Amino acid sequence: MRTTVGQAAPYDRKAARTVAYVERQLPSGGHDAYRTARKDGVRSFALWESPYRERLLARVVTRAAAKGQPTSYEVQDADGASLAVVTRTPARSDGAGRTRWTVQQTGRVPAVGLKGRLFWWWVWWLILPVQVLIAVGSLVSGSGDGARMPRRIRWYAGGRRTPVLDWASGVEDFELDVPAEGWDPRVTAALVALLTSHAGLLGTAWDEAER
Repeated sequence: MRTTVGQAAPYDRKAARTVAYVERQLPSGGHDAYRTARKDGVRSFALWESPYRERLLARVVTRAAAKGQPTSYEVQDADGASLAVVTRTPARSDGAGRTRWTVQQTGRVPAVGLKGRLFWWWVWWLILPVQVLIAVGSLVSGSGDGARMPRRIRWYAGGRRTPVLDWASGVEDFELDVPAEGWDPRVTAALVALLTSHAGLLGTAWDEAER
Protein backbone atom coordinates (compact mmCIF):
# COMPACT_ATOMS: atom_id res chain seq x y z
CA MET A 1 0.00 0.00 0.00
CA ARG A 2 1.28 3.42 -0.95
CA THR A 3 0.40 6.91 0.22
CA THR A 4 1.18 10.54 -0.50
CA VAL A 5 1.78 12.79 2.48
CA GLY A 6 1.15 16.52 2.66
CA GLN A 7 -0.18 16.82 -0.88
CA ALA A 8 -3.42 17.99 -2.38
CA ALA A 9 -5.05 16.26 -5.33
CA PRO A 10 -3.98 15.52 -8.00
CA TYR A 11 -1.23 13.52 -6.33
CA ASP A 12 2.28 12.91 -7.59
CA ARG A 13 2.45 9.12 -7.88
CA LYS A 14 6.26 9.24 -7.97
CA ALA A 15 6.27 10.89 -4.54
CA ALA A 16 4.17 8.15 -2.98
CA ARG A 17 5.78 5.96 -0.35
CA THR A 18 4.92 2.44 0.72
CA VAL A 19 3.08 2.38 4.04
CA ALA A 20 2.63 -1.36 4.49
CA TYR A 21 2.75 -4.73 2.81
CA VAL A 22 -0.45 -6.66 3.44
CA GLU A 23 -0.62 -10.42 3.85
CA ARG A 24 -3.54 -12.75 4.53
CA GLN A 25 -3.30 -14.77 7.73
CA LEU A 26 -4.53 -18.22 6.75
CA PRO A 27 -6.12 -20.56 9.33
CA SER A 28 -4.93 -24.12 9.92
CA GLY A 29 -7.21 -25.28 7.12
CA GLY A 30 -5.32 -23.15 4.63
CA HIS A 31 -6.73 -21.26 1.66
CA ASP A 32 -9.94 -23.28 1.37
CA ALA A 33 -10.81 -22.69 5.03
CA TYR A 34 -10.11 -18.97 4.64
CA ARG A 35 -12.35 -18.67 1.58
CA THR A 36 -15.15 -20.50 3.39
CA ALA A 37 -14.89 -18.22 6.43
CA ARG A 38 -14.66 -15.02 4.36
CA LYS A 39 -18.12 -15.72 2.92
CA ASP A 40 -19.44 -14.91 6.39
CA GLY A 41 -17.34 -11.74 6.52
CA VAL A 42 -14.27 -13.10 8.32
CA ARG A 43 -10.97 -11.40 7.46
CA SER A 44 -7.46 -11.81 8.90
CA PHE A 45 -4.53 -9.70 7.70
CA ALA A 46 -1.03 -8.75 8.74
CA LEU A 47 0.55 -5.43 7.77
CA TRP A 48 4.34 -5.55 7.45
CA GLU A 49 6.87 -2.76 7.19
CA SER A 50 8.76 -4.56 4.40
CA PRO A 51 8.11 -7.45 2.00
CA TYR A 52 10.59 -9.50 4.04
CA ARG A 53 8.26 -9.53 7.08
CA GLU A 54 10.95 -8.15 9.35
CA ARG A 55 8.69 -5.87 11.39
CA LEU A 56 4.98 -6.25 12.01
CA LEU A 57 3.08 -2.95 11.94
CA ALA A 58 -0.45 -4.13 12.67
CA ARG A 59 -2.95 -6.93 12.40
CA VAL A 60 -6.59 -7.01 11.36
CA VAL A 61 -8.65 -9.60 13.24
CA THR A 62 -12.37 -10.37 13.10
CA ARG A 63 -14.26 -9.74 16.33
CA ALA A 64 -17.74 -10.74 15.12
CA ALA A 65 -19.02 -11.99 11.77
CA ALA A 66 -22.17 -13.62 10.41
CA LYS A 67 -23.47 -13.66 6.86
CA GLY A 68 -25.78 -10.72 6.21
CA GLN A 69 -25.08 -9.19 9.63
CA PRO A 70 -22.79 -6.35 10.78
CA THR A 71 -19.17 -7.46 10.89
CA SER A 72 -16.66 -6.03 13.35
CA TYR A 73 -12.91 -5.95 12.76
CA GLU A 74 -10.20 -4.84 15.16
CA VAL A 75 -6.94 -3.24 14.08
CA GLN A 76 -4.20 -4.14 16.57
CA ASP A 77 -0.61 -3.01 16.89
CA ALA A 78 2.29 -5.47 16.94
CA ASP A 79 1.77 -6.07 20.67
CA GLY A 80 -1.95 -6.72 20.35
CA ALA A 81 -3.17 -3.36 21.65
CA SER A 82 -6.29 -2.03 19.94
CA LEU A 83 -5.75 0.78 17.44
CA ALA A 84 -9.25 0.89 15.99
CA VAL A 85 -12.48 -1.00 15.43
CA VAL A 86 -13.97 -1.04 11.93
CA THR A 87 -17.59 -2.13 11.54
CA ARG A 88 -19.21 -2.99 8.23
CA THR A 89 -23.01 -3.01 8.19
CA PRO A 90 -24.22 -4.48 4.87
CA ALA A 91 -27.09 -3.14 2.83
CA ARG A 92 -30.33 -5.08 3.06
CA SER A 93 -30.68 -8.20 0.92
CA ASP A 94 -33.56 -6.60 -1.00
CA GLY A 95 -31.22 -3.84 -2.21
CA ALA A 96 -32.59 -1.16 0.10
CA GLY A 97 -30.18 1.04 1.99
CA ARG A 98 -26.44 1.37 1.59
CA THR A 99 -23.53 -0.46 3.17
CA ARG A 100 -22.25 1.51 6.16
CA TRP A 101 -18.61 1.57 7.28
CA THR A 102 -17.85 2.89 10.77
CA VAL A 103 -14.25 3.56 11.81
CA GLN A 104 -13.60 4.05 15.53
CA GLN A 105 -9.93 4.85 16.04
CA THR A 106 -8.87 4.71 19.68
CA GLY A 107 -9.18 8.20 21.16
CA ARG A 108 -11.28 9.59 18.29
CA VAL A 109 -15.00 9.97 17.72
CA PRO A 110 -16.48 7.41 15.30
CA ALA A 111 -16.36 8.24 11.60
CA VAL A 112 -19.32 6.95 9.58
CA GLY A 113 -19.48 6.53 5.81
CA LEU A 114 -22.10 5.17 3.39
CA LYS A 115 -21.09 3.33 0.24
CA GLY A 116 -22.01 5.15 -2.97
CA ARG A 117 -24.03 8.28 -3.57
CA LEU A 118 -27.80 7.92 -3.86
CA PHE A 119 -27.89 9.37 -7.39
CA TRP A 120 -25.34 6.89 -8.73
CA TRP A 121 -27.13 3.99 -7.04
CA TRP A 122 -30.31 5.07 -8.79
CA VAL A 123 -28.46 5.11 -12.14
CA TRP A 124 -26.85 1.73 -11.46
CA TRP A 125 -30.16 0.04 -10.66
CA LEU A 126 -31.74 1.69 -13.71
CA ILE A 127 -29.18 0.11 -16.06
CA LEU A 128 -28.90 -3.20 -14.20
CA PRO A 129 -30.64 -5.24 -16.96
CA VAL A 130 -28.06 -3.95 -19.45
CA GLN A 131 -25.25 -4.79 -17.03
CA VAL A 132 -26.50 -8.38 -16.79
CA LEU A 133 -26.32 -8.72 -20.58
CA ILE A 134 -22.82 -7.22 -20.64
CA ALA A 135 -21.68 -9.58 -17.88
CA VAL A 136 -23.02 -12.60 -19.77
CA GLY A 137 -21.33 -11.39 -22.95
CA SER A 138 -18.07 -10.93 -21.06
CA LEU A 139 -18.18 -14.52 -19.83
CA VAL A 140 -18.83 -15.83 -23.33
CA SER A 141 -16.22 -13.73 -25.12
CA GLY A 142 -13.69 -13.54 -22.29
CA SER A 143 -13.42 -9.77 -22.68
CA GLY A 144 -15.19 -6.61 -21.60
CA ASP A 145 -16.42 -5.52 -18.22
CA GLY A 146 -19.64 -4.29 -16.68
CA ALA A 147 -20.07 -1.13 -14.69
CA ARG A 148 -19.04 -1.54 -11.07
CA MET A 149 -21.41 -0.71 -8.26
CA PRO A 150 -21.03 2.81 -6.82
CA ARG A 151 -18.09 2.57 -4.43
CA ARG A 152 -17.24 6.04 -3.19
CA ILE A 153 -17.40 6.45 0.58
CA ARG A 154 -17.10 9.71 2.50
CA TRP A 155 -16.73 9.48 6.26
CA TYR A 156 -18.00 12.20 8.58
CA ALA A 157 -17.40 12.55 12.30
CA GLY A 158 -18.25 14.82 15.20
CA GLY A 159 -20.77 16.93 13.31
CA ARG A 160 -18.22 18.03 10.70
CA ARG A 161 -19.67 19.04 7.33
CA THR A 162 -16.51 18.05 5.49
CA PRO A 163 -15.32 14.43 5.25
CA VAL A 164 -12.54 13.15 7.49
CA LEU A 165 -11.85 10.26 5.08
CA ASP A 166 -12.70 9.88 1.40
CA TRP A 167 -12.54 6.61 -0.58
CA ALA A 168 -12.75 7.76 -4.19
CA SER A 169 -11.52 7.10 -7.72
CA GLY A 170 -7.86 8.05 -8.15
CA VAL A 171 -5.31 8.01 -10.96
CA GLU A 172 -5.30 4.23 -11.38
CA ASP A 173 -7.88 2.84 -8.97
CA PHE A 174 -9.76 3.84 -5.84
CA GLU A 175 -7.64 5.65 -3.26
CA LEU A 176 -8.17 6.76 0.33
CA ASP A 177 -7.80 10.49 0.91
CA VAL A 178 -7.13 11.51 4.52
CA PRO A 179 -7.97 15.25 4.75
CA ALA A 180 -8.27 15.30 8.56
CA GLU A 181 -5.29 15.13 10.89
CA GLY A 182 -4.76 12.59 13.64
CA TRP A 183 -5.30 9.37 11.72
CA ASP A 184 -2.86 6.56 12.46
CA PRO A 185 -1.42 5.38 9.11
CA ARG A 186 -1.70 1.78 10.32
CA VAL A 187 -5.44 2.28 10.75
CA THR A 188 -5.96 3.85 7.33
CA ALA A 189 -3.82 1.15 5.68
CA ALA A 190 -5.89 -1.53 7.42
CA LEU A 191 -9.07 0.22 6.28
CA VAL A 192 -7.92 0.11 2.65
CA ALA A 193 -7.13 -3.60 3.01
CA LEU A 194 -10.65 -4.21 4.33
CA LEU A 195 -12.35 -2.08 1.69
CA THR A 196 -10.55 -3.85 -1.15
CA SER A 197 -11.37 -7.25 0.35
CA HIS A 198 -15.08 -6.39 0.02
CA ALA A 199 -15.04 -5.81 -3.73
CA GLY A 200 -18.78 -6.27 -4.29
CA LEU A 201 -20.54 -7.46 -7.42
CA LEU A 202 -18.32 -7.51 -10.54
CA GLY A 203 -15.28 -6.73 -8.38
CA THR A 204 -12.23 -8.85 -7.56
CA ALA A 205 -11.12 -8.99 -3.93
CA TRP A 206 -7.35 -9.18 -3.43
CA ASP A 207 -7.58 -11.74 -0.61
CA GLU A 208 -9.47 -14.31 -2.70
CA ALA A 209 -6.37 -15.30 -4.67
CA GLU A 210 -5.08 -18.82 -4.04
CA ARG A 211 -1.60 -17.50 -3.26
